[in-house]
Amino acid sequence: MAGLPSPTGYEDVRNVPKRDALMPICQIVTPIGMLGYGFNQHHTASLLAKNTSTDVPTAIILDSGSTDGGPSKLANGKMTQPRSSYVRDLTKLIDLVVRFNVPLIFSSAGGDGSDEHVREMLGVVEEITAREGNEHYKLKTIAVFSEIPKTLVLERLHSGASITGCGTTVPVLTDEDINSATKIVSQMGPEPLIDAMRQNQDFDMLIAGRAYDPSPYVAFAAFASKTWPEDTATLASQRLWGGFTHMGKILECGGICATPKSAGAGATVYADGTFDITPLDPEARCTPISVSAHTLYEKSRPDLLYGPGGWLDLSKSEYAQLEDQRTCRVKGGQFTFSTDAGLKYQVKLEAATVDGYRAMFLGSIKDRESSYHSCLSISDSELTILTRQIDAFLGSVKGYVKSQVSIKGTWDLDFHIYGKDAASSLPDHIGEASEVFLVAEALGSSQELATSVTHTAKVATIHGPYSGQKATSGNLAHGVGGKAVFESGPSSRFCVYHLMALEEGEERLRAGEGSKGLFTQTVTVIGKGEPAPSTDGIVPTASPAQYAKKDTKIIVKGPEDARSLPTTLSDISRVLRSKNAGPYEITFDIMFDTDGLYRLVKTSDILNRTTVAKLLEVGEEDIIWIGFFDQARAFKVTIPRFSRGKPVAGGGFMENDIHGSQKYMGLSYMKLEEGFVNEWKRVVGWVEE
Repeated sequence: MAGLPSPTGYEDVRNVPKRDALMPICQIVTPIGMLGYGFNQHHTASLLAKNTSTDVPTAIILDSGSTDGGPSKLANGKMTQPRSSYVRDLTKLIDLVVRFNVPLIFSSAGGDGSDEHVREMLGVVEEITAREGNEHYKLKTIAVFSEIPKTLVLERLHSGASITGCGTTVPVLTDEDINSATKIVSQMGPEPLIDAMRQNQDFDMLIAGRAYDPSPYVAFAAFASKTWPEDTATLASQRLWGGFTHMGKILECGGICATPKSAGAGATVYADGTFDITPLDPEARCTPISVSAHTLYEKSRPDLLYGPGGWLDLSKSEYAQLEDQRTCRVKGGQFTFSTDAGLKYQVKLEAATVDGYRAMFLGSIKDRESSYHSCLSISDSELTILTRQIDAFLGSVKGYVKSQVSIKGTWDLDFHIYGKDAASSLPDHIGEASEVFLVAEALGSSQELATSVTHTAKVATIHGPYSGQKATSGNLAHGVGGKAVFESGPSSRFCVYHLMALEEGEERLRAGEGSKGLFTQTVTVIGKGEPAPSTDGIVPTASPAQYAKKDTKIIVKGPEDARSLPTTLSDISRVLRSKNAGPYEITFDIMFDTDGLYRLVKTSDILNRTTVAKLLEVGEEDIIWIGFFDQARAFKVTIPRFSRGKPVAGGGFMENDIHGSQKYMGLSYMKLEEGFVNEWKRVVGWVEE
């Protein structure tokens, strides 16, 4: 395959003279941050045409999995996207593989990376190659499997081997957690993928089970450069593997590192670990701030990122804008291998279990005071409308359900309440209580019980009495979706999210008898490989010109001039966001437009631990990490994920923000003191009108 180095035709990067430190060793194209989401084939083909016009090894690499969506995939064997979405994306990707003669690599197949879903993806590839018109497809396909036997985990747990929670709020692992798991997958490091590539150097596709998101990127960079983790304690080696890992950390999310954020991105990796990042979208650009800021995304902290076999230190990372104003050059990351620090290689284990069944109903409550009453001198207590006493009313609903349930088993019931504190903005009703939307959610030890609880709760919500009631025909507007009650099926929770220490060699691919490797592979040639369809003697070729678009003029804009005095933290922030950092944590990022503003925020101490804890409604002792990241002009804080006052993993009963993307409002509304605003005026050069 043209996109790969021949066994003897590429020099080991460790032998490259220092003067050639910026010799490119590989190029990687990531069309989208998640297989199955869809992508722009034209943008992808354009960069592939450019890359394959050189002799630098090139690959298409994507991530395909995450725990962000909760535990249901692992517990119930479901894929993140419908199978049809994977068929659609792989149809386009395989076309690019054949057209440009480059390999395709993706990991965490199906979302959870289970062995079952690796095999499902193999089936999709077989289906695509069998279609009429694809008879010329012939793909040497590696499948790497990452499930870990429960018996092994139990054995390690009982032997006293190191198995610790991946996070401060992850519960201690028990036998019950392991036994109740549907399956256990492990986040593979790059080692088994490098092994697989080395053993099958002419591969066309590699489909991997659950893996650390950067692993396929690290593996291809190592394979293309004929590098193996040895003599890793040297600074040069740490920078090389640091570059590989940092590049993978960025590219696995596609074009999120660009501004505006976009679908895909590409990287060129050099022999000293330096790499360049460019977005696929010609209207987007990668800047030092947008790329360095990606280090914050979904991470507990931005400077030290832990993964299989070690950690990535980005405290000395550097970012530079290249002349095209679209490409960012990155260097300075260092990867420390656990063994060099006298520690064992650790791999993250993931598993989920079914803990019951769920059902729910939806509806809204509009009962509120009239504009006539709002003009009178009548207190709220006299205007006993339902929207102002919703908590007490729903408490009575729970009491009614408790008195009526007769089916044996355990159950729970609660309500998501939207709009309780909202006020109307309609001209005739400004300031009045607005509509309240309810989602009632029940969890039962059986589907029958959960459904019964939900039906009973709905009856009580519709027909229950309350103080001052006038609308006696019913309290709830309902009928959304045409069902009285929605049966949600099995409810799941994470039961394993732990780090297990491995013995030497277990991180590798199993290779014959005596091998300690925990991970296995299959190699299959898929497709007939018949001659390509006739083109009447004209063979289509791919070239950069074929996909070239007119040059896009990149206009670099500075921060907008301040037009009004800021009053809240949101007013002075360029980015203010929240996101899950794994299932058990929520992290918050705040970024600023200028160095001066960033330094003002940092030195003013307005974002101190006490203030931030109060704004996020947690204890100071709950904060997992808090601090600043100079490279991105950013502040970051990470806390446990809470539900109903307790630390929980995402995706369980009463989850209403699985990605944690709407948790930032407490920080957003933080009031700025007069003294800070006066300093802000000085920093931005504010001129009083």
